[in-house]
Amino acid sequence: MANIKSAKKRILVTKTKADRNKAIRSKVRTSIKKVNAAIAANDKEAAQAALKAATVEIDKACTKGVYHKNNASRKVSRLAQAVNKLA
Repeated sequence: MANIKSAKKRILVTKTKADRNKAIRSKVRTSIKKVNAAIAANDKEAAQAALKAATVEIDKACTKGVYHKNNASRKVSRLAQAVNKLA
C-alpha cells in the first residue's frame, strides 16, 4: 500500500474509474449479445429494436471515453450490417 497521500488518492480514483468502465463495457457487451441472439433467432423486428438499444449504449460508452470513436463506430457498423442481412 502507498504511504503518500496523493498516491493513496490515485489508487482510489483509479479503482473508481475502472469499476465505472467495467460496468459500461458490460452493458455494451450485453446489448450486443441481445442483437446477436435476435439475429440467430432470425427475428428482424427484435433485432432492429435491439440494434437501436445497442447503438445508444455504444454511443454512450464512446461519449464517456470507454471506447474510442472508431471502435464504437466499427461495432455499430458490424451490428447494423448483420441486422440488414436478415431477410
